[in-house]
Amino acid sequence: MLACGLALTVAALGGDQPQWGAAWSRNMVSTEKGLPDSFDPKSGKNIRWRANLGTETHSTPIVAGGRVYIGSNNGEPRDPRRQGDRGVLMCFDERDGRLLWQLVVPKREEDPFHDWPKTGISSPVTVEGDRVYLVSNRVEVMCLDARGLANGNDGPYRDEGKHLAPRGEPAMEIGPLDADILWLFDLTAGAGIWSHDAAHSSILIDGDFLYLNSGTGVDNTHVKIRTPDAPSLVVFDKKTGRLIARDYEQMAPNIFHCTWSSPSMATIDGQRLVLFGGGNGILYAFEPLTNSPRSGEPIKLKKVWQFDFDPAGPKENVHRYNKNRREGPSNFYGMPVFDHNRIYLAGGGDLFWGKNEAWLKCLDPRTRTNGGPTEIWSAALEKHVLSTAAISQGLIFIADCGRKFHCLDAETGKTLWTQDIAGEVWASPMVADGKVYLGTRSGQFWIFAASKEKKVLSSIELKDPISATATPANGAVYVATMTHLYKVAVK
Repeated sequence: MLACGLALTVAALGGDQPQWGAAWSRNMVSTEKGLPDSFDPKSGKNIRWRANLGTETHSTPIVAGGRVYIGSNNGEPRDPRRQGDRGVLMCFDERDGRLLWQLVVPKREEDPFHDWPKTGISSPVTVEGDRVYLVSNRVEVMCLDARGLANGNDGPYRDEGKHLAPRGEPAMEIGPLDADILWLFDLTAGAGIWSHDAAHSSILIDGDFLYLNSGTGVDNTHVKIRTPDAPSLVVFDKKTGRLIARDYEQMAPNIFHCTWSSPSMATIDGQRLVLFGGGNGILYAFEPLTNSPRSGEPIKLKKVWQFDFDPAGPKENVHRYNKNRREGPSNFYGMPVFDHNRIYLAGGGDLFWGKNEAWLKCLDPRTRTNGGPTEIWSAALEKHVLSTAAISQGLIFIADCGRKFHCLDAETGKTLWTQDIAGEVWASPMVADGKVYLGTRSGQFWIFAASKEKKVLSSIELKDPISATATPANGAVYVATMTHLYKVAVK
């Protein structure tokens, strides 16, 4: 097992993309070079391979150790014994797209609003060495063996067969094409959260600690918080899967819909901070852990500051604005990004239930206004925003659900150019090799020049909706639609 871990770690020193976004900062920028400015699945131009997924794919592909990981649903079962609606994590061979193993997770049975039908596994994995960290559709924090069960059943967890079976059914037979679960933590039972729609958490690793958003939110009425004491930000020991810390900021009562935003990190004047966009429209900064408590209840994360993203938005009884497209609270889908001593964060009204307003804001965390970072500028976007910003060479690229793609000056927030695009954007733009890659929910995939002047390099019709961010790695770009995963590279 040690040799396996060393081999995967060495492989990851190349151009892997082991998590969503760049390192701790979460900036949607890659250092990959030699990437294509066009491709065509119909003719095969610049297509290395194509893999079938399920019928809905909302997870971003992650590439590490010669493997490509992506979550989907079970709309196209790979195993005839595992039929019906499931969440599925697929692990493909990076070279040829061959399926190496899969994690198949039954849906939650209590209420469809806990685990929305056909949504599948929406969280992208985070890979470190031979360990794959994931939040499943059942809101379970998992550590998986990158080799699957092909090299045996490792770790303290031994109930994979039971986990594969829906509640009340006998354990299923497992084999080398199944995932190897090393440890598992149920956030609902163990942390008291109330999940909503679909878990979407990208785990951030810092030393021995895993930081992630809990996914807690409203119940099926959309106007009630069932677990007002639930945490929004949680921390685990990556070796044991023990919950060791959480926030105690009482965010839950003012969460308008759900806790969508994953955490990032920053170093500001020598002080390391964990940045977290709460479902209540507040950006928080916490001190990262330095030591793991030996036992007991989860310790309290120490808050350093907070920033009210939408001061004019309501702060109490927020659910009375349900379905109000004119006024209401703000929340976040994308992550805070740290770049050149600035924090960039997009937020605004909820896509499904909130007001249409949305903004991209730039903050200076080295100065304080009302106890929090100073707002440098605020740029209004067209409509609801789900994207995380990509900041490169003094430029910011971001898309919104008003069918607009924006390029702004990072220093001033001035709009340099916009592009009308067909369809909403749920993905984030990705900058690599002087290009910006972006997919839309209409199935259109755009490639722009990452420049002050607008230049469309190509626009490709992929037909199926796109929720996933494009992933550059090892000289290729991985593009996922709802039904297919493409490895795109210059031939």
